Amino acid sequence: MMMTRCFGAWLVLVCACGATAAHAQTYPMRPITLTVTAAAGGVTDVVARALGQRLSQAWGQQVVIENKGGAAHVVGAQSVAKANPDGYSLLVAEAGTFVINPTLYGKGKLPYDEEKDFAPITGIVRINQALLGNPSLPAKSVSELIGLAKAKPGELTYGTAGIGSAPHMNMVLFESMAGVKLVPVHYRGAAPALTDVMAGHVNLMSVSVSLALPPFRTGQIRIFGIGSDKRLGPAADVPTVAENGLPGYEAVTWFGLFATAGTPREIVMKINGEVGKILADPDFREKFLAPQMFEPMASSPEEFSDYIKGQTRKWAKVIHEQGLSIDK
Repeated sequence: MMMTRCFGAWLVLVCACGATAAHAQTYPMRPITLTVTAAAGGVTDVVARALGQRLSQAWGQQVVIENKGGAAHVVGAQSVAKANPDGYSLLVAEAGTFVINPTLYGKGKLPYDEEKDFAPITGIVRINQALLGNPSLPAKSVSELIGLAKAKPGELTYGTAGIGSAPHMNMVLFESMAGVKLVPVHYRGAAPALTDVMAGHVNLMSVSVSLALPPFRTGQIRIFGIGSDKRLGPAADVPTVAENGLPGYEAVTWFGLFATAGTPREIVMKINGEVGKILADPDFREKFLAPQMFEPMASSPEEFSDYIKGQTRKWAKVIHEQGLSIDK
C-alpha cells in the first residue's frame, strides 16, 4: 500500500514536470502583453517597444505594448501582479516600482507585494540621467545652481515622471547631497515634464541623457551635468554633475523585466535567454542601445533579484533621511 502511494505521488510529480517542460517548449503560442508603467513617449516606453519588437521577431508572436502610467507605477504593476502566471503578461518597469515604492508607501500599503507577487526575469538597461533646467535660470554650473537654490529656498521647481520615479528620486538625492530645498511638480511621464521645462513652466528636471540631448543641442534647455561617473562619448562636451559642483553625485535608473509570481521556471528562463541574446546582439546594440546611451544589464533572475534588494536598501536610506512618505 505504502509503495503504491509513493509510486502514485512520484508519477504525479513526473507528469507535472513533464507538462511544465512541454509548455516551455511551445511557449509562446499566442500574443504576449508587455505592460509599461509609464506614459507613451517616455524612456520606459521606448525600451519596451524596442524589446517587444525583437521578441516578436524571434518568436513569431505579436507582442502588445500596453501603457498604464500614473499612480507612481502602481497601476501597471498591479495589473501584472494579478495576472495569470503563464508568461503571457509581462511587466517592463522602472527601478522605482520595486526599490522606491515599497519604502515610500510603507509596508502593506501597495496593492501588490513587490517580493511575493512578481518573478524577476532580467535587468534590461541602465540609463544615466542629466540634470537640466530652463536656459532662463541665472546659473550655468551645478555650483551656481546650488547657490541659487540656497538663495531661494523652496522657490525653484522641478518636474518628475511621477512620485517615486527616477526623475523624482534623483532630484531628491540632489537636494539631500546639495543641502537645498526644491519643489516637485509631478507628471504622468518624463516627456510632458520635459516639455514644461522647455516652456519655462518648471525650472529643473533630471531625465535620461538621450531625452535631454536633442533640446540641449537646440538651446531649449541647459544641461548642468550628467549623473554618470565619467563623461559619455556622445556627450563628451558635457561635464558630469560630480565634476561640475557636486562630488560623489550619481543619477541613474534601470529597467527590468518581470513576470507574475508562479510563472513556471522554464518559461522564465526561456524569456531570460531570449532577452540576453537581444541585448548581446551587435546590431541591436549599434542601432538601439548606443544612440540612446543605454547600458545593457542582462543577468540571471537570481542576480537581478539580489541587485534589486541592494538598490532597495540604498534608496530606503535616502527616503528615511528626507522623511518622505505617501499616506494612502
